[in-house]
Amino acid sequence: MKLKDKIAVVTGGAQGIGAAIVRGFVDEGAHVVIADMAADKAEALARELGGKATAVRLDVRDLASIEAMVDTVTRTHGGIDILVNNAAVFDMGPLLEISEGSFDLQFSVNVKGLLFTLQAVAKRMVAQGRRGKIINMASQAGRRGEALVAVYCATKAAVISITQSAGLALIKHGINVNGIAPGVVDTPMWDQVDALFARYENLPVGEKKRQVGLAVPAGRMGDPDDYRGAAVFLASSDADYVVAQTLNVDGGNWMS
Repeated sequence: MKLKDKIAVVTGGAQGIGAAIVRGFVDEGAHVVIADMAADKAEALARELGGKATAVRLDVRDLASIEAMVDTVTRTHGGIDILVNNAAVFDMGPLLEISEGSFDLQFSVNVKGLLFTLQAVAKRMVAQGRRGKIINMASQAGRRGEALVAVYCATKAAVISITQSAGLALIKHGINVNGIAPGVVDTPMWDQVDALFARYENLPVGEKKRQVGLAVPAGRMGDPDDYRGAAVFLASSDADYVVAQTLNVDGGNWMS
């Protein structure tokens, strides 16, 4: 029970990688707050996990929503030990067709929302005066550009950079900030990605998923459960000496 009696918040925790991490943390003894805009899905997952998880509505684009979530969790559970910044959105398209709306949405969720959720939770952790763990979900897309994915790649590169800066700033308070960079993962988000590639590359639906799965050195797309172990490790005392790193969990797609 590596996380026994810890209070963890997972943003975007109602489905996909977030939900797998929620289950992984519960299995290791944590009480998990599923913070998500999809309130119905978050509440359904919390019910499935019994008294080991609760759901809170969170819109990371809204600083008041972030503060309300932190206030609720602190009041209800006495503090926060672990944050997983997982909430994210995706869009893509040719560089010459990028819209301001798409740019603003991706940066407001993936960068602004992540930074200010990290800040709000870190402030409470410092006030608590006890150690904490913050995990930012980046992406292999943050390691390199892609012709059709310029904005998303830029947001995830920013996540890696924020993780480095926050890690250096907060370790003096006993707060370890690290990241995880998934590769291609078979989640509802990748169904959206596949549909967009089908449009822009004139492919049958499902073909891009098939191609990227075959291209992974491990021979398949990732599964959300592939991220449980890395998240538990970074959230636990096993990672007390790991600071400002972003761990690639991608089946061998990227080496750094």
